[in-house]
Amino acid sequence: MVRMFAAAALAALAALVTSHALAQAFPSRPVTLIVPFPPGGSTDTAARIIGEAMRPSLGQPVIIENVGGAGGSIGVTRVARAAPDGYTIDIGQWDTHVGAIIYPISFDLQKDFAPVGLLSLNPQLLVARKGFPADDLKGLVAWMKANPGKGTFVDQNAAARVTGILMQQSTGTKIEFIPYRGAGPAMQAMLGGQVDLMVVQAAVTLPQARAGAVKILANLSPARSRVIPDIPTSEESGIPGLYASGWFGLFAPRATPKEIVAKLNADIVKALNDPEVKKRLLENGAEAMPGTPDQFAKTLRSEITKWGKVVKAANIKAD
Repeated sequence: MVRMFAAAALAALAALVTSHALAQAFPSRPVTLIVPFPPGGSTDTAARIIGEAMRPSLGQPVIIENVGGAGGSIGVTRVARAAPDGYTIDIGQWDTHVGAIIYPISFDLQKDFAPVGLLSLNPQLLVARKGFPADDLKGLVAWMKANPGKGTFVDQNAAARVTGILMQQSTGTKIEFIPYRGAGPAMQAMLGGQVDLMVVQAAVTLPQARAGAVKILANLSPARSRVIPDIPTSEESGIPGLYASGWFGLFAPRATPKEIVAKLNADIVKALNDPEVKKRLLENGAEAMPGTPDQFAKTLRSEITKWGKVVKAANIKAD
C-alpha cells in the first residue's frame, strides 16, 4: 500500500514538473489563433490586430486560421478538443461562448475552456432603417405598442435572437423576426428598406450610420462607449435591463497549465496597453479592455447565468 501511494505521488510530481517545464519553454513554436468565422468580419479583424501586437513579447508568430461554420461552433469545438499546451487558442465572443447555449453543441461552455483574457468591449447597437418612424428607443417602444407585431426585426445570429426576445420582454411589445444568414446580408436588406430593426456590433453599423443610411436608436451596452459617446444607453432611455453583450476574448483548452495561460494573458495585456492597438481597435468599433484570466472567467460565468435564464424562460432554440 505504501508503495502504491509513493508511486502515485511520484507520478503526480513528475506530471507537475513536466507541466512546469513545458510552461517555462512556452512558446517554442508559432501559436495558432482560431477565428471561428470567415475572413473579413469584425472578429477576424480583431484577431489579426491582437495577433500582430502579441508577437514581439510572445517571441513567436501568431498564425490566424479561419475555421467558420455552424455559428462559430466548428472552430470553437476544435479548440475544445486541442492539446492543452497553449499552441491552439481561439478568439471568442458572445455568440460562440455564451449564445451557443441555443445550439446542440458538443462542448461545455464553462468546463471545456480556460479563459485567457478579455480583449475588448464591443457596443451592440439597436439600429433602424432610414425611414423608420422612430428616432430613439422611447419613440420605438411607443410605435411598437401602437403597432403590435408590425415591426420587423433581423434574426441573424444567437445574439440578435436573444436580444430581440429580451426587448419584447422588457418593453411588453411584439416584433416579427426575419431570419438572415449573417450581419452583412441583413444590413443590405435594411439599406434596401426590407426590414425595420436590427441589433449589430458598432463595426458593422457605424459606416452606414455616418453616411446617414441607417439610424442608431440606442447603445445596448451597460454604459456609454468611447466608440459612440453621443449615443445613449437603453437605461438612459428609460428601458433598464435591455442589455446586449458584446465582447472579444481569448480562450485556451481546459487543463492548459496556469503558467501558460498567465504568459498568454501577460502578452495580451501588454498588447492592449499599446496606444496604437487601442486606436486600431477603436477604429473598428471595439474598446480595449485588458484584465486577468480570473476577471474574464467571472464575467463569463455571469454572462452565461444571465442569458441562460433568458433563453430558458423564452424557450429559445436555433432553427
